[in-house]
Amino acid sequence: MQDNNRPTRVLVAKPGLDGHDRGAKVIARALRDSGMEVIYTGIRQSPQMIVQAASQEDVDVIGMSILSGAHLEILPEIMTLIQEQGMDDVIVVVGGIIPEVDRQPLKDLGIAEVFGPGAPTGSIVDYIQESMSARSKP
Repeated sequence: MQDNNRPTRVLVAKPGLDGHDRGAKVIARALRDSGMEVIYTGIRQSPQMIVQAASQEDVDVIGMSILSGAHLEILPEIMTLIQEQGMDDVIVVVGGIIPEVDRQPLKDLGIAEVFGPGAPTGSIVDYIQESMSARSKP
């Protein structure tokens, strides 16, 4: 549950071997510009590194960018680690090159939303703000 006295904290991560992070940096800046506190972990993060950082930073949201095509291998492991850490209240979103056929299986894992290439930064900001607002209502 978010403390209303602090901004939404978002961890932006690049899991796996994908070295292209321009999109993640654009999203991180848009989230920061909207008033969120953003922690960017950089490229080539392991699932363990991402979940450990999210736990240590006490984030409300984990946003991951995957362009490598390894989303069905990496994201289930990350979601398992999140559950093992008792971080079920953390909103997890992913963006990148994710085929339409893979989106529902990712949501079935507990990923809140999947954003494709070219998704407007405003729609990502709005989604996170609306999700956090919905969580703070009794």
